[in-house]
Amino acid sequence: MKNYDTLVDATNDLLKRGYTANLSLDGETIDDKEQGIQMGAEDFEIDEFYRFEGASNPDDMSIVYAVSSEKYKLKGVLVNAYGTYADDSSSAIAAKLHHQQVSDNLHGDDRPSA
Repeated sequence: MKNYDTLVDATNDLLKRGYTANLSLDGETIDDKEQGIQMGAEDFEIDEFYRFEGASNPDDMSIVYAVSSEKYKLKGVLVNAYGTYADDSSSAIAAKLHHQQVSDNLHGDDRPSA
């Protein structure tokens, strides 16, 4: 995986590499609102992820996911908070986003419990 200094650097590079859909987490689905697509956990893969810590701003505590879906023929970016501002969903989507590979790269209280 690449290393990026900022969330903006990561998202810009992913965009250049074809991750063009702007994805959002909406309860039990990850959505591409522009195309009207709602993906369940079985509909996508996490290709890459990058974690960012804001030393002075908790709003910067985010994970950027590069997501692809064969079913919907799309590649996109999902930005999700962790730590204090993390979503507390117990859905299959949250479980997939907090898979072991991501969890192993988080520290202490930041590590998801679900």
